[in-house]
This record gives sequence, structure tokens and C-alpha cells, in this order.
Amino acid sequence: MSEHKRPRGRDWRIPFLGISLLVIVLDRLTKIWVNKHIVPSTHIVIIPHVFSISHVLNPGAAFSLFTDSADPHRTYLFLTGFSILASVIVFGALLYIGRKLTMTGLALALILGGAVGNLWDRVAYKEVTDFLAVTIIHYHWPDFNLADSSIVIGGCLLLLDALRNHKPQTPAEESTPPAEESQQ
Repeated sequence: MSEHKRPRGRDWRIPFLGISLLVIVLDRLTKIWVNKHIVPSTHIVIIPHVFSISHVLNPGAAFSLFTDSADPHRTYLFLTGFSILASVIVFGALLYIGRKLTMTGLALALILGGAVGNLWDRVAYKEVTDFLAVTIIHYHWPDFNLADSSIVIGGCLLLLDALRNHKPQTPAEESTPPAEESQQ
């Protein structure tokens, strides 16, 4: 008698990596458009006093941290190394966790795409192109880009997933298929 194998669920790693790739491609396309159509340090007003498309070259980290560093080359090396390390860790976590469709898998895919998008700029141009300028009342949020948005959305999804009420499963529950409903 042949052993009956339970069918495995769909492996979501390739679709998750596809999401990462989509983020990278969209990030590149938007940055290329900005670099070709908007002069650095200028902007196009979309919603007056609220939203503009800008062109800011950021040699630092998020929120322009480290842009006034005493040693810009050391800052560049640190940020590039950190970005590479973070991308490798997130990629590994996505390969490990991404077999199932989960919010964590989606979050990691978004974070990976954003991290690689900004890493691409840092390696190729030594600075990151930011172009989304938001003002809320009188506060101007530091300019950002699609990669930054993807990282933040992924981080928020990780936080939401961590706060959700997860019911712990015993090893027996994980390997046992759910009971089929009885025919009545």
C-alpha cells in the first residue's frame, strides 16, 4: 500500500520575492524620472502647502541623518555596509518564513525591496534620491522616496503582526490536517 502524502500548501517565497522586485523596479523608475525631469533642490507642487514632488540628493540615512558627518566617506561605508547586512538578513528571513502566506512574509518582502532600492542608489551614486515632500500644517516631513515608504509600510505590518493575538500551536496541531466536515 502506498503511503498517502498530504499535499503541501503553496510556497509563497517566489511571489514574495516578486513583490520585492516590483518595489525595486518602481523605485528605480520613479527615481530615474525625478533625476531626468526635476532639477535638484527644486520641486513641483501637487497639493499646495501639503504635497510636492521634489528632488533631494541625500548622502545620509533616513531623515537626512549623518549628512553633516565630519567624515562623509566613513559614513558612506557604514551606511552601505549596514544596508548590505540588513538586506542579507531580511532576504534570509524571507526565505525561511516565506513558505506560508503571512503578514510577516509580506512585510519582509516590502522591507527587502526598499532596502535594495536605496542600496542601489547608495552604491551607484553615493547618495539616495528623495522626491516625496509632505507638509502637515507647518511641519515639513523630511523628503523620502518609494523605497523608504516600502520599508516603513513593511515595518508597520511587522508591528501589527506582532500585536495580533496569535494562538500558539502544539507540534501535533501543526502537522495534523484539519478534520473534514462530516456529511449530513
